[in-house]
Amino acid sequence: MTDTALKATPLRLNTAEPDFEVRFQQRLHWSADTDAAIEQRVADILADVKARGDAAVLEYTQRFDGLSAATLVELELTQAELKAAFDSLPIAQRDALQQAADRVRRYHEAQKRATGESWAYRDEEGTLLGQKVTPLDRVGIYVPGGKAAYPSSVLMNAIPAHVAGVGEIVMVVPTPRGEKNPLVLAAACVAGVTRAFTIGGAQAVAALAFGTQTVPKVDKITGPGNAYVASAKKRVFGTVGIDMIAGPSEILVLADGTTPADWVAMDLFSQAEHDELAQSILLCPDAAYIDEVQAAIDRLLSIMPRAGIIAKSLNGRGALILTRSMEEACAISNRIAPEHLEVSSREPHRWEPLLKHAGAIFLGAYTSESLGDYCAGPNHVLPTSGTARFSSPLGVYDFQKRSSLIEVSETGAQTLGQIASVLAHGEGLQAHARAAEMRLKP
Repeated sequence: MTDTALKATPLRLNTAEPDFEVRFQQRLHWSADTDAAIEQRVADILADVKARGDAAVLEYTQRFDGLSAATLVELELTQAELKAAFDSLPIAQRDALQQAADRVRRYHEAQKRATGESWAYRDEEGTLLGQKVTPLDRVGIYVPGGKAAYPSSVLMNAIPAHVAGVGEIVMVVPTPRGEKNPLVLAAACVAGVTRAFTIGGAQAVAALAFGTQTVPKVDKITGPGNAYVASAKKRVFGTVGIDMIAGPSEILVLADGTTPADWVAMDLFSQAEHDELAQSILLCPDAAYIDEVQAAIDRLLSIMPRAGIIAKSLNGRGALILTRSMEEACAISNRIAPEHLEVSSREPHRWEPLLKHAGAIFLGAYTSESLGDYCAGPNHVLPTSGTARFSSPLGVYDFQKRSSLIEVSETGAQTLGQIASVLAHGEGLQAHARAAEMRLKP
């Protein structure tokens, strides 16, 4: 049952009003600062797991998840269990999961062909220059568990790693009180997860980063989690790579007033229902249409199972912004650099060239953000909190590394040696200069 008295009234803003800038910035503000007590607790957990390995992970799993085991080996899921979970699904779920996985795999295979191959060339003096692309040896993926079960997160993290050629993909997923979600396990089967452990929290991040007697040390950790997981990922960065530190989910809708208002209202709901801190913003040059969207919000909220969360999100961080034009809306969107950007317009390709910063751009009225979350193909792990200005979606490239290739010919050494000698002497590094000069012909 939902509370029919709930109201969701996103902040109304108008770019023509003199106080717009101040109110706009106040609405965008979100602090990524982590509670000091969480930071200290995470630091203690990481140090304990690093020192005691399996024993510490077992203790924390018992304490936080209520899951008892004599050894950590008991908390590892076998490939047979993952396959059995897939086989146990209703046919509709099994088919949807497989189709989503196929689309995600096809997209990332295309991404690998475009960006993930080695290359080399020889210059006019016969010197070979190039780049060698190799996959990471082992990665860890964190998948939220318990009440929140996200098989889509398994697909989006494991499949690009698999396509990149990663040798071993280790999944960790908390299962409070031993409750295993069959869709999550089935997704691990479909996505090519190598090993899976029913552990979570900062202790799981620590186990992946440092390695224990049972959990292998990985090279990189990806995947979303709560404040403890985010804090742990920040602290182990440098020991291992990480994908990103994600903030609350975001959607920005650029609308020209031609999309049914109910569709746009529901798209705003689709992010607001994630979290009370999630942000949903509408930019539109049509005041009457904004009124229609607010009316749709009022009408549809009461039928949403997560109405309470949606209302708090829209009231606390949502905004309906009247702009002077679609061009101005695009400029404001670039300032926000949202995680998800919907161009809900009759002519989306007219506006797409003006949009520079977004995690993912959804073009046209029929392209709801939720399709990208589950099955369109591109990755749904996206930069948040304005970091799309300098960050990219998770992809095959996150599971590869690049080594430069240099093979200097004898002829090339005569040219390059002279250049290097001059520059090295200029920097006062005589051994560098002499090493280059020794290759020069008298």
